[in-house]
Parts: sequence; structure tokens; C-alpha cells
Amino acid sequence: MKVALVQFKADTDKQKNLDKILDYIQKAAKKGAELCAFPEFMMFYTSSKQSPEELAEQSESINGNFVQQICSAARKNKIQIIGTIYEKSKKKNRVFDTAFLVSKSGKVTSVYRKIHLYDALGFKESSKLEPGNKITPPAKTSLGKLGMLICYDLRFPEMSRILASSGSDILVVPSAWVQGPHKEEHWIALNKTRAIENGCYVVAPGHLGHIYCGRSLIVDPFGKIILDMKHKSGIGIADISKELVKKTRISLPLLKNRRTDIYSDLSL
Repeated sequence: MKVALVQFKADTDKQKNLDKILDYIQKAAKKGAELCAFPEFMMFYTSSKQSPEELAEQSESINGNFVQQICSAARKNKIQIIGTIYEKSKKKNRVFDTAFLVSKSGKVTSVYRKIHLYDALGFKESSKLEPGNKITPPAKTSLGKLGMLICYDLRFPEMSRILASSGSDILVVPSAWVQGPHKEEHWIALNKTRAIENGCYVVAPGHLGHIYCGRSLIVDPFGKIILDMKHKSGIGIADISKELVKKTRISLPLLKNRRTDIYSDLSL
């Protein structure tokens, strides 16, 4: 089955981005994709100059116009969508960085709010964002069970392992990976490692432009990169197979061979 990745540079204007997103959805469906995945911060780009108050003012609820327009496009084009938004939270001047899954019938079937905020390497996402407080269980799709992470979550192997051991055949990681020394090497290594150690596909759409490096990837369960969009805007397509996940986990049974009976923190 075909998966589409969209790699693009989001504008600061939410409506401009929505128009592009709806067009990309239509194009992905025409290419025969079962699922179309978008990067982190696709709703709009927020610079370091934008205040927490201004960001919160532009955010929406999961039932707001931005997501509902995408739901309508999914229903019209009969395609599943992974997208992201700045979602309103109850905390003043803080928003969630949220990923959502939309079914072919146009319903939001899964929502994940980013747990690990990027307070590292000179950045402090917690100055504007509110962290989520739970890992969302894998969701059923036509391609298999799908687990969602967002960007910095990729650096924490516990999360991917929990999603894989809970049944995920595919990990989808919408990202806006910040440029910097060795950062693209980190990105590629982490995506490949998460695929290898869990015997699953990793589908990682990346934001391109501004301070972000792009490099949208799809990695197969044995760690082979089957799609690398490098620094090109547009849609990338790759075929994935649930049967390959099954075969890989039989031949390399890493999940089965875990010694959970003796894993624990060691106290001195």
C-alpha cells in the first residue's frame, strides 16, 4: 500500500498553509496513497519573535475549522491523513503541539499531544508549549496499527518501544527537525534505529525551510531507507507492507526476546 509524505515550508499565514494542505491531500489521493502524512508545525510557522500570547491566539481546538477542513478533504478524497496543529490548552498562553489521525470517512480517530518538549540545544519549547501527559495507544488503519510520536520524541526510545510492544506496525513521526551540526546525521540514525529495534516502519514527514532541515524519510522494518525527500518540496510516495513487518518480527524477534522479567533500574 502506498504512503505519501508531504514536505513543505509553512507560511506564517494559517489560511495559506491550509490551502496548500488541501491541494496536497487531493494530489496524494490521485497518486493512489492510502495515507498522507504531514510535518510538525504545518498549521503555521512561529518565529522566536512571536510571543506565547500571539501563538495561543492563533491556535485552535481539535474540532476547529483547520482540522475540520482537513477532515472534509479526507472524506472527499477517501484517504487517511496524519496532520498537526497548535491546539488550545487550558493553561494561559500555552498550547499543545498535537498530531491527529483522520480516517477515510473524515473522522478524527486518534489524537496525540507531544510529551517531550524540545528544551535542548539552545531551544525552550516549554516557553510556549504545554506538554502532553500520555502516550496515545496505536490506532487501527488500513495499513496496520499506527503509533504517533512528534519530533523530539524520537530521541526517547522508551516511547517507540511502548508503541511497538503495544502493537504498532508503523510509527509516524511528524517533525520539524532543527538544522545544526550533525543534526541530519542524528535524524537519519534515530529513524533507522527506531525501525530496526522495533521491527516496524517509521514514517517521518519533515518540515522544510526556516530553521528546519526537511529530510522526510520512510524506513522499512529492517532499517532500509525506502524514501528520502532530502531538501525538495512536494510529495514523496513509497509502498509499505504489513506482511514485511510480520516477516521481520519472525526472523528478528527483538520484541519477543526482551527480558522484561529482569529489566529494572539498578540502585547502588
